[in-house]
Amino acid sequence: MAEALASNSDYKRSLLEGLELFRGVDPDDVKDLLQKCDRRDVEPGELILSPGSRNEHVFLVLSGSLNIHVGARGTPPLANVEVGACVGEMSIIEDRDPSAFVVAAEDSHLLVIHQSTLWDMVNASHEFAKNLLVVLSERVRSHNRVIADSYGELRKFEIHATTDALTGLGNRHAMEESFPREIKRCEDDNKPIALIMIDVDNFKLFNDKFGHIAGDRALTAVARILKKQFRPNDVLVRYGGDEFAVLLPGVDDEQALVIADRVRQCVSGDTAHTEDSLIQIPIRISMGIAALDKPGTLDSLIRAADAALYRAKRAGRDAVSV
Repeated sequence: MAEALASNSDYKRSLLEGLELFRGVDPDDVKDLLQKCDRRDVEPGELILSPGSRNEHVFLVLSGSLNIHVGARGTPPLANVEVGACVGEMSIIEDRDPSAFVVAAEDSHLLVIHQSTLWDMVNASHEFAKNLLVVLSERVRSHNRVIADSYGELRKFEIHATTDALTGLGNRHAMEESFPREIKRCEDDNKPIALIMIDVDNFKLFNDKFGHIAGDRALTAVARILKKQFRPNDVLVRYGGDEFAVLLPGVDDEQALVIADRVRQCVSGDTAHTEDSLIQIPIRISMGIAALDKPGTLDSLIRAADAALYRAKRAGRDAVSV
């Protein structure tokens, strides 16, 4: 094949035009260099390039196609290299090992250009040098798209990792990130901060009687009401199961008690008149309040609020305790 590409005929020009590196290249400028190139036949699944293995060649696909895999050969192909395209040039330019696995997708025939010959072609033909720059530019754009897509997937993962799927509130992971930050800010500003732990009363009995679908809708309804009742700068999360937690920056325990009792009454009233046919009975909640002692930590604040919540339940539920 290399000999055919180097032969003196119109045929060689049509062959070169089909290869992205040789588009517009005068065959006479590179015919002697093409004779130095090799050819390689590969079978489906045969490895061409891999991370950790030094590469000194550019491979142009004359027939067949190649697959590019990132991370491992067993992953789905990130891209497919068709006839006329090339692989391997980035590792030569960057003087580093390949960043991906390149594997034959089918029986394929490749033109193999050694890196020394590649640079000789760059010197011999301005068109070849321009084509190589175009290929490299496209590779960079492609890598940027992959990075952007990967970042988007990462952001989705992060959102899912910190958001409760049922209620849309932050979850325990979000709490562990945001609560300490708010506590430190209030301490630095010498402002009070209070925590309210919220528990749906007799939720297990509710689930047993009406089923888990009704239970999920009840929790969703409670979360929706809670979001409306607290300020935008209050940090509300689903602590787990039927329990919620809300951090109130700039609020002391006396103010939190007034807020909590208003919210408690609102929850029972709103869920009693909901249009949701599965929740036509009022949902009751109990609430425990604690203000941050100085010095204090998130753990000590949670323990104090949990203890207050336990007292509210012992007092008969549907109550608020400090």
